[in-house]
Formats: sequence, structure tokens, C-alpha cells
Amino acid sequence: MKTSNRFEAAIKKLYIAFHNNTLNPECCKQCAVGNILNNTESWKYLSDDHGSTQLNYIGKFHQNLGRRFNGYTPLELLTIESIFLKACGYKLPLHYKNGRPDNIKDKDVLFKGLTAVISHLCRLEGIANIMDYSKLFEYENDKPKFELEF
Repeated sequence: MKTSNRFEAAIKKLYIAFHNNTLNPECCKQCAVGNILNNTESWKYLSDDHGSTQLNYIGKFHQNLGRRFNGYTPLELLTIESIFLKACGYKLPLHYKNGRPDNIKDKDVLFKGLTAVISHLCRLEGIANIMDYSKLFEYENDKPKFELEF
């Protein structure tokens, strides 16, 4: 399967962050987008609220100019972050009044957020969801449709 450089780079960065325990939904440098953008926080200035998909003046300016950050438009970045936070159980936008999930460091919760982000990245690329294993269990005439290669 042929994928773009932005997709490959994003998956690699998210994989490393997940396994190095540096994926943190509440830190703009260590969240999904923060990791995709090399642990920088500059993306947070594209919106007024963490978790919002509403571009502010700066975000709209960059979006209208066609700017991309590591291959992603400002709106794509905000959407990726929103998907990650929602899948991790946050009420958006992030605000102390909205509370926070008790288990934000739980690997299962982070994996759920990561899975949602990767599914979205696949949609952006127009490719099949690489996290979907359901094809492995498809069968025809009591035999698997697809063989696993070891």
C-alpha cells in the first residue's frame, strides 16, 4: 500500500510517543498533534480553545494561505486533536470546568485515542483503515478469505 510521507511520519511519531509514554492529552507538546509536529506547541495558536475545531484569526490566515504543518492544514490538525481528545474521554473544549477523565495515563485509554486518530489519518489519505483487523476474520465456505503470511 502506497502512503504519503506525512502519513508515514505521523504514524511513526505517534508509535514512538505511545511506546515511550510521551503521549499526553493535556500537554500541547505531547498530545497527538504535538507529537506529529515534533513536540512543538505552535499549533495551539490556530484556535482559541484546546480541542476546538474552530479556527481563530491566525488559524484562518494560515488555512487561507494554504499553509501546511508537516503536511497537514490547520483545520486538519485541529480535527486530529479533537478526535484524539474525544476518544480519550474528554469533554471539549478542554477547560477545567468540564472536568477530566480519571485515567488519562491509562495505556488502554491512550490506545483508544490513538486508534481513533490513526483511523482519521487513513481517511485523510483515502486508504483503508490500518487498524481494522476485521478482514482477518472474514470467511467463505468455512475457510478464511485471506491468509496470514508469517
